[in-house]
Amino acid sequence: MSWALSLRSEISRRAIQYGERNNIPHYPSLGRLPTIMFKPYRGDTLHGNFLSSSYKPILDDPLWSLRLKKPHQQRKALPPEQRTQANELDSSNSSDALLMNIFCNPEAIKGSPLAELFGQTKLPRPEFGAPGCVPFSNGSTDTTEIDMRLGNILVEAKLTEADFTAKPKVHVERYRDFKEVFEVSVLPQSNDEYFNYQLIRNVLSAYAHGTSFFLICDARRPDLLRSWWNVMRSIKATELRLRCQFVLWQEIAVTVPDEMRKFLEEKYGIALKK
Repeated sequence: MSWALSLRSEISRRAIQYGERNNIPHYPSLGRLPTIMFKPYRGDTLHGNFLSSSYKPILDDPLWSLRLKKPHQQRKALPPEQRTQANELDSSNSSDALLMNIFCNPEAIKGSPLAELFGQTKLPRPEFGAPGCVPFSNGSTDTTEIDMRLGNILVEAKLTEADFTAKPKVHVERYRDFKEVFEVSVLPQSNDEYFNYQLIRNVLSAYAHGTSFFLICDARRPDLLRSWWNVMRSIKATELRLRCQFVLWQEIAVTVPDEMRKFLEEKYGIALKK
């Protein structure tokens, strides 16, 4: 079993136990290894995929709450009676939901330990689904989104995703700064594609806009960390390479309040001793 499938299996098992233990509405997707789906309840004042102390601030913020309404992209994988209302952040595997649970929580982000993981003394207000605006050689820009922006920090969050996706070389080589930023021969690739496309795109965005880039992933995903290392070692400029880093969910778990730390351990198995 792959690292991704192993973690997905663990999180599904934990999600079922979490839902049953706390009497929270949930249901499985279709398939051999179902994803556990949560949804709003008690008049949309609570949501099984979110801590209440995170969910209320999300609902109170028009931009953050809009993120909750992003439709599920694989509705055919869900029971027919659930397909109409299902959203992406209902999934127990959603890295975006995990990201918002932490960074929309006032108590979690006000402390300096979390900020210090990102080289800051205080975290600015997070922006989710921020435009990457990576320039192409023809003067236009990429329209894809960044998972989260924290001021001058770009963040890509991963949990159970299989990889960072691949893109045809003809697409990636359209980026204006691609060959200036990367030692192309060092990048993992096939005859027709570059692997780890999302990482490549984020590094290019950081270069174009003078920002830092952080990957957040799980300590149980050495495959993703290895992929990130393979991209980092291909970055030509030392100064840019130093602006590209990673943080583990387990490191974040040490910095958050006790309520959230318990939630992360119980629901995701994310735990690291202080």
